Amino acid sequence: MTSSFAYQLALPGRKIVFPRDHFSHPDFKTEWWYYTGHVTTDAGKSYGYQVTFFRFGLKDKQDDPPPLFTDLYMAHFALSDKQAKKFRVAERANRGYGDKAGAAVDRFLVWNEDWRLEGRGDSQLIEVKDKDVTLKLRLTPAKPPVLHGDRGLSQKAEGAGRASYYYSFTRLATEGEIEIAGHRETLRGQTWMDHEFGSNQLAEEQLGWDWFSLQLDDNSELMLYVMRRKDGSIDAYSSGTLVAADGSSRRLALSDFKIEALGKWKSPASGAVYPMGWRVVVPSANLDLEIAPFFPDQELDTKKSTKVTYWEGSVSLRGTAGGRPVRGLGYVEMTGYAGKLKV
Repeated sequence: MTSSFAYQLALPGRKIVFPRDHFSHPDFKTEWWYYTGHVTTDAGKSYGYQVTFFRFGLKDKQDDPPPLFTDLYMAHFALSDKQAKKFRVAERANRGYGDKAGAAVDRFLVWNEDWRLEGRGDSQLIEVKDKDVTLKLRLTPAKPPVLHGDRGLSQKAEGAGRASYYYSFTRLATEGEIEIAGHRETLRGQTWMDHEFGSNQLAEEQLGWDWFSLQLDDNSELMLYVMRRKDGSIDAYSSGTLVAADGSSRRLALSDFKIEALGKWKSPASGAVYPMGWRVVVPSANLDLEIAPFFPDQELDTKKSTKVTYWEGSVSLRGTAGGRPVRGLGYVEMTGYAGKLKV
């Protein structure tokens, strides 16, 4: 007997409510909790980091009666050593069976073996380990969460349900410790957190996306994404959000911003050719930024988990905002350059 289960679609009318929507949403097929940040140790060593927990639902592909597990849980950890220009990647993949991996529906808790994300009071705690590296972080919001798109509904393509529910903590004060090869150091910095859940985001003609999360030193933030189509054009549903220093935000349509690639980089591992270096302009905000990676080789090949090859890298930025000089830090994610993304 085949499954009669159908996942919910991300549609207008659902209200994002906290803390409930930090928790897992197993009635939606795809979900991720995404952290990117920049930290500096007390000794002056500087790193970029990415920690992502994924949940992928299987109930629509499983036969009745209910199986032993209904979700796959995957996780990525990447660390960018900015001074040494070295990039390391680790990944996890487990079935949601027993205590191996899971995501709670009644509290803010996601885990994959000994990798863990937990909400505790107003803070979020992360702990990941890979071989001789351990990263432990406490993240405290400097601003309230920001709802992207139409009150949290982020449309990615034409059609009902081609969307996700999407919010971010755009500036999380970060403290903790990193241990590498037995040497432990305390660190501080700032983090960006995304949480998305939905069931059917991409359309057939869409290849992937370029996504930017930028934290400016005037205490504002900018999120942009462009959805790339197979014919090389940019989908009209590309969008963004500009967050002011006081935490207020406004939505940006594709016509409100411009992204220009300033160079290219060919991955020696995958052969994919990525844009590398960008100019971002938001005329209505009098914002003009030049973005540069700390180093080009920040590509992840996740063949043991999500089976996606993508670029996710730490970047710096400089330019002008409101006619005044501005600098900052951020992350750029690029998917679909080493093959079509399926989400």
